[in-house]
Amino acid sequence: MKKSRHIVAEVLPGSIAEEMEIVVGDEIVSINGEEIEDIFDYQFLCENEYIEVGIRKESGEDWILEIDKDEDEDLGIKFENGLMDDYHSCSNKCIFCFIDQMPPGMRKTLYFKDDDARLSFLQGNYVTLTNMSEKDIERIIKYNLSPINISFHTTNPELRCMMLNNRFAGKALEKAKRFYEAGLVMNGQIVLCKGVNDKDELERTISDLYEYLPYLQSVSIVPVGVTKYRDGLYKMDAWEKEDAEYLIDQVEKWQKKAYAQYGLHFVHASDEWYINANRQLPEAERYDGYLQIANGVGTMRSMIDEFEEELDNFKEFKENEEKVTVVCGELPYAYIKMMADKLMNDHPHKEINVVPVKNRFFGESITVTGLLTGQDIVYALKDINLGNRVLLSENILKADEEIFLDDMTLNEFKEVLQVDVSIVQSNGYDFVDCILES
Repeated sequence: MKKSRHIVAEVLPGSIAEEMEIVVGDEIVSINGEEIEDIFDYQFLCENEYIEVGIRKESGEDWILEIDKDEDEDLGIKFENGLMDDYHSCSNKCIFCFIDQMPPGMRKTLYFKDDDARLSFLQGNYVTLTNMSEKDIERIIKYNLSPINISFHTTNPELRCMMLNNRFAGKALEKAKRFYEAGLVMNGQIVLCKGVNDKDELERTISDLYEYLPYLQSVSIVPVGVTKYRDGLYKMDAWEKEDAEYLIDQVEKWQKKAYAQYGLHFVHASDEWYINANRQLPEAERYDGYLQIANGVGTMRSMIDEFEEELDNFKEFKENEEKVTVVCGELPYAYIKMMADKLMNDHPHKEINVVPVKNRFFGESITVTGLLTGQDIVYALKDINLGNRVLLSENILKADEEIFLDDMTLNEFKEVLQVDVSIVQSNGYDFVDCILES
């Protein structure tokens, strides 16, 4: 395999690296005589109080730098690639994969499927374990890396091979047992497909995963996302209200057992199940510190509680009259509208129009805010009096760039609608602040 070169892209001012005359363009060759494969090796080897860093200058000259430092002190180097290695792509062909349901013509990065264990630790990504070598497992255990986030989907080996379209997918589950035996913290994920891994199969899966407690601290259950671009793919049936009710009852039964034995609720249904079942959201304590909030587990409960707490801080707040338009997906609309109405009741000088946007781009079964495109939002807002400004969730835009999923830029969006835009962070605090402290 081609080895990655670890080229310095930035040296932080005042850092050890600057003091040692490391400069942009230098290559980090070794630490304590050991070659570095990626960011894990680099961070682990840098933890000692005394290290020897091998540097290759752009001139070809080799240096050995002897460095005394605090044990956890960083050298102050940023690399061209955050992983210090190529990203590992996914070798599965999952029947529920959202990327396989993307329309053609979108930007290249949206079609990349990662299954890289390193991103599990660095960014919270979930991995299927099928792309993990024996060397990867040994390094994870050696470096005591956790938590590791695992896409289980089912513990039935034959069914898992079918769902992932990978003949090794069932055997890959044995890797989770090794992490458990090593005492590594894990989180799990199950994408639930109707008639495939639900009901009795899900009961088996939860029962099997229960044996990994307390190191497997949480498992989220999320409904499969189905777009209108599924030609030639595995047929997926839509979830009904009765299905959501059954799933919630199943989850809450296991929660009671787990909490009584371990003080953890362990298995969690994402917000979509509660909304579709028209059931009251669980109280904050049931989310065990929101371990699975990135998977949509407890997002609305957290936002509502933060909203109410922050609104109390503005009881005497007065400001000029203003009308704003809040954009959201159809799924959270009722809760966003409820918060907007409560805010207007406390602050009648504010007029808040909440607009649920139908997802015409991916299909109307996709109802979350984070998968809205610029063109669909424009279509929903074009004939509305938007007031002074439009509020957009940060989840609608690319993380590091002001563009929508369909590559419409934020500036293009503003020009089409002739309106100012405020970007709101995904929490109840900022929702209140953004409206009242405009």
